[in-house]
Amino acid sequence: MLELINHVVGISARRDRTEINSAMVDAMLDLFHPERLVIYRCYAGNKKAMVFACAGAGPNGPFLRNAYLPDHRYCHPIERDPLLNRCRKERSAVLDHQENGSHRIVFPVIRLDAPIYLVDLSLSNEFSAQQRVTLMGLIEYFGNHIALLDYGEADTLTGLASRKTFDKHLFELLGKAASDDLLSGPESRRRGTPDSSHWLAVCDIDHFKQVNDNFGHLIGDEVLIMLAQEMRQSFRFDDQLFRFGGEEFIALLQPTEAQYALATLERFRTNVEKQLFSRVGHITVSIGFSALMPNDTPTDVIDRADEALYFAKRHGRNRVDCYEKLVASGDVAIKEIAKGEVELF
Repeated sequence: MLELINHVVGISARRDRTEINSAMVDAMLDLFHPERLVIYRCYAGNKKAMVFACAGAGPNGPFLRNAYLPDHRYCHPIERDPLLNRCRKERSAVLDHQENGSHRIVFPVIRLDAPIYLVDLSLSNEFSAQQRVTLMGLIEYFGNHIALLDYGEADTLTGLASRKTFDKHLFELLGKAASDDLLSGPESRRRGTPDSSHWLAVCDIDHFKQVNDNFGHLIGDEVLIMLAQEMRQSFRFDDQLFRFGGEEFIALLQPTEAQYALATLERFRTNVEKQLFSRVGHITVSIGFSALMPNDTPTDVIDRADEALYFAKRHGRNRVDCYEKLVASGDVAIKEIAKGEVELF
């Protein structure tokens, strides 16, 4: 019992999904000695449900991956694994007996009537009923702790990740880029394409002040909520979406080429234009985006995307503009500043 309490205290001290997963793996290995263990993070996706094996232990020992940046090598549609898919559909623990006499159990962590994590274990047939009760209690605690973390990381109105969470994720992504050149393409969704990059897009609702002035802030809030829902439908499961503040949203796109980033953002812009927003009717968004560079600071990339957004606003709104293309065409000028960085006019 003391050992269990010590692990619960260790998990409760973590304030990051990756760290929580690490502490959870340590606890389950120490307390229950599973033959195999995988913690999957679940993504609803706009076409099919996906799972990402973000932590666990196997024949080669424990493994841990960044829970915020799903690596496509370890992601797959949930339908590929019948037991995982059954657990998702039934939203309860499911069991399968293995040929070697052990049994595989998958436990769901449910939020808003859908699994956000699946905990997949292979246990020996000597695993007692009392141990199973303890294991279920630990997984329930894990889910509650993740729910508290989600509450702290999310924007309270839209449910997207908050500005504070964005700052943390972008620093983490830029740090990884600087250390192993992640952004140059070796981990991109289209391997072997040297032009692949992460992209940061700033999305702003056109004339949103008029929505609040004409219909009131409650309707304005409803528009923001509906826009967030449209973002979830329009972007890929592993693209990260944030409410930056007010009517401004940010999307961090996983590595791809400029043409595919543009296509994704155009799809979102078009979907918003077609959507009927309650009493307001139709609204539009303007979007500016830029590639993340390994030596960027958060200010660098946001300033570039903002300049592309301002260009879109000045040239008719309801459009998507890429900073790099604007520079190449001469529509946006850059200048050297004192510290050797570049800044736009």
